[in-house]
Amino acid sequence: MSGHANHQRRWASDTVPGQKPVLGSSASSPGTESYSADEYVEVTIDLQDDDTIVLRSVEPAAKAINIEDGAGTETPSSASRSPTMKRSSSSKFRQFSQELKAEAVAKAKQFSQELKAELRRFSWSHGHASRVLSASSSAQNGGGGGNGIDSALAARALRKQRAQLDRTRSGAQKALRGLRFISNCKSTGVDGWNEVQSNFSKLAKDGFLHRADFAQCIGMRDSKEFALELFDALSRRRRLKIDKISREELFEFWSEVTDQSFDSRLQIFFDMVDKNEDGRITEEEVKEIIMLSASANKLSRLKEQAEEYAALIMEELDPERLGYIELWQLETLLLQKDTYLNYSQALSYTSQALSQNLQGLRKKNRIKRISTELVYYLQENWRRLWVLSLWILIMIGLFTWKFFQYKQRAAFKVMGYCLLTAKGAAETLKFNMALILLPVCRNTITWLRSTRLGFLVPFDDNINFHKTIAAAIVVGVILHAGNHLACDFPRLINASHDDYELYLSDFGKDQPTYWDLVKGAEGVTGILMVIFMAIAFTLATRWFRRNLIKLPKPFDRLTGFNAFWYSHHLFVIVYVLLIIHGVFLFLVHRWYKKTTWMYLAVPVLLYAGERTLRFFRSGFSTVRLVKVAIYPGNVLTLQMSKPPQFRYKSGQYMFVQCPAVSPFEWHPFSITSAPGDDYLSVHIRQLGDWTQELKRVFSEACEPPVAGKSGLLRADETTKKSLPKLLIDGPYGAPAQDYRNYDVLLLVGLGIGATPFISILKDLLNNIVKQEEQADSVSDFSRTSDHSVGSNDSTTPNRVSPKRKKLRTTNAYFYWVTREQGSFDWFKGVMNEVAELDQRGVIEMHNYLTSVYEEGDARSALITMVQALNHAKNGVDIVSGTRVRTHFARPNWKKVLSKLSSKHCNARIGVFYCGAPVLAKELNKLCYEFNQKGSTKFEFHKEHF
Repeated sequence: MSGHANHQRRWASDTVPGQKPVLGSSASSPGTESYSADEYVEVTIDLQDDDTIVLRSVEPAAKAINIEDGAGTETPSSASRSPTMKRSSSSKFRQFSQELKAEAVAKAKQFSQELKAELRRFSWSHGHASRVLSASSSAQNGGGGGNGIDSALAARALRKQRAQLDRTRSGAQKALRGLRFISNCKSTGVDGWNEVQSNFSKLAKDGFLHRADFAQCIGMRDSKEFALELFDALSRRRRLKIDKISREELFEFWSEVTDQSFDSRLQIFFDMVDKNEDGRITEEEVKEIIMLSASANKLSRLKEQAEEYAALIMEELDPERLGYIELWQLETLLLQKDTYLNYSQALSYTSQALSQNLQGLRKKNRIKRISTELVYYLQENWRRLWVLSLWILIMIGLFTWKFFQYKQRAAFKVMGYCLLTAKGAAETLKFNMALILLPVCRNTITWLRSTRLGFLVPFDDNINFHKTIAAAIVVGVILHAGNHLACDFPRLINASHDDYELYLSDFGKDQPTYWDLVKGAEGVTGILMVIFMAIAFTLATRWFRRNLIKLPKPFDRLTGFNAFWYSHHLFVIVYVLLIIHGVFLFLVHRWYKKTTWMYLAVPVLLYAGERTLRFFRSGFSTVRLVKVAIYPGNVLTLQMSKPPQFRYKSGQYMFVQCPAVSPFEWHPFSITSAPGDDYLSVHIRQLGDWTQELKRVFSEACEPPVAGKSGLLRADETTKKSLPKLLIDGPYGAPAQDYRNYDVLLLVGLGIGATPFISILKDLLNNIVKQEEQADSVSDFSRTSDHSVGSNDSTTPNRVSPKRKKLRTTNAYFYWVTREQGSFDWFKGVMNEVAELDQRGVIEMHNYLTSVYEEGDARSALITMVQALNHAKNGVDIVSGTRVRTHFARPNWKKVLSKLSSKHCNARIGVFYCGAPVLAKELNKLCYEFNQKGSTKFEFHKEHF
């Protein structure tokens, strides 16, 4: 029979509203066949690459279906068929089945007669199998004895025959790549064996490798229990019960483990489960291997549910209820894994990707390539470049002005160019000490970034600019203080009496000593400023601020965020000393020429005003805590009332203070609630001393959650214990708040870095719901208007249809990468809500768990199969506990961006990232590369606090 493009098997729930299925689809699992001679049947079919339609199974219908011209019409009695059918309206299944159903319905009439003929032939030829399964079922339900077992065995034999046919017919070998025991391909060749031999030499005792050292020897140190089961399985295959092996036996083991044949690897995996060597796997053995795989992948919750998932596998692979499964059935499950997961995978854009990437394959000459790269660099960085250029030019101008001004002074005759350099550096220091305050005036920055000036100035780089100015201050201090102490002063005290009286009378009547110069107001204030600035600068470096340097007690208090925060407030003293230092000058005596206070006046007043505003605003913004929860991964969730005057945008952050922890410290956290929510929420991970103390304080006020509540510890308004007081200040601007300016969003969060994007997803979802409601109101208004056409009632006011504000953002892709399974509890409710309500498919979510071995590794193979099966059956991911499927290992970011560039040609894609700096560099580089290749433009943004 002729057909069309290949699509994997779909379920009965793949029903598209408004379309009629070709035939009733089987609600049973793949590989489970049950035939009957009833008048109405359900059929599972596959549309193959070779233009054939493969009839998978025929089953008695659980509901009435009218077969007419190849189209089935369900009766109302089908409403309560199964949980799978209940999910027929699910947006995920609807999206998945759209392509298949559209094509199948289009071809329905063309194939109807052939399908009917095939149905009659199939039903007659397998009538015996139908009776076998019916007899087996009745025997197990209360009679039949041995005859029932024989019938079940016959039915399984028939399934085995068809499974083998499936493998050869559909080219399933592509789906069977994987099941590797050694993940690193480079370690499976000669080099791999050489490394194993080296490990053997180190670990062997008396020429034998003991079983306990096998994992470390073959490179499975992190999966010792799994490696021991592998050792035992390989030993059982040789009918050996040994506790140690020689080098030759190790080579045999290694050869089998690294065998490139899938059948060989599948047999080893089967032998690991089949400990009694009877060629059968029972439910208890399945449970043991699930627990072993869960342990190897650090999935503690999966171990707790191992019995449930073992029963799920047995239900799928043992429909005859014989109590065991065989090797071919395990292979069938592996083969069908992609079928189960197919509906949640993105469509193929190969042809678009090819045409898009051909632009990048064309060779360019060196000059054109360099010019293209230069143009792109200027397009991406022109705002940073002009601001930095202006800043540098101002410093050069100030330095040059003072340099030549003091060259005309009499003191130059004695002190030389040391004096000119010191004074030029001093002028740049005044300017930079004033300028460095502006990037940390957060309220001003938040306001300015919303004005037209935000187009010209990169306000999102305010902290980077703050750090750059700090580096310039360090250079200025070295030039200024160094020239004075090491050059000017020695020349001054060693000058002859005549030269002193002629050129240096500004220093007093008597020629000073070196000590006189140091102990004066100018010297003391200058030295103290250098000391305080050195302390603040050192403790602000990444090594100290992030506790990367471990110091012995009590010096360990010099590391961490607290040390950075308190030491930075030494600059209050520095600015006071700077003003005093600028008043007591040796060579300047008129007040209007002492310009230090002129530089500092406006920035200091602005900064002081900001701090005063924060003080009073935080006092008015005392919030009432509504809910507190502590989740796995040391994450504290605080949900609080929203002050009436607190208005914010998704992606922004706010400062939080807890007086019970510290009455002075304020810390920034992304707002995870949406602007439309009636509460504020933040998620805080324990990464430093302040957050750890905050968790401890709230833990004392929390209690274990009651049934049905999330979190390890929980507290709310009904809790008897009083919750600590909390102050907030904000909101403040962040790069992510501008997400509405892009056609497509790529949101990437690492661990707790997902927090700024949760608010964006919720805001997008709220806007989607509002847009749908507006569309419904418009359609209702249109229908009302149609009914009122012809009315001449002039007293009726003209109705204006409600305005529909269209979202510019057409799609959002959220990638969340974490290494702890418990992390998914943080936003489980949000992910389920988005998956449930996003009927238009605007938001696509991807969870990645890096603690699990990548797909194809034997240690994660069974978990992948269970995950696929449970997701297809129940619509729930076993890892995250949400409707969003979890991927294993790390994403291939190049493939991610390639798919987006192919799917959204000519679109402007905003890439927003929050997490470790290493990945930020990789994503920024990939954005640059893809911008060179095609018409899709990626704009990278990284969160800064």
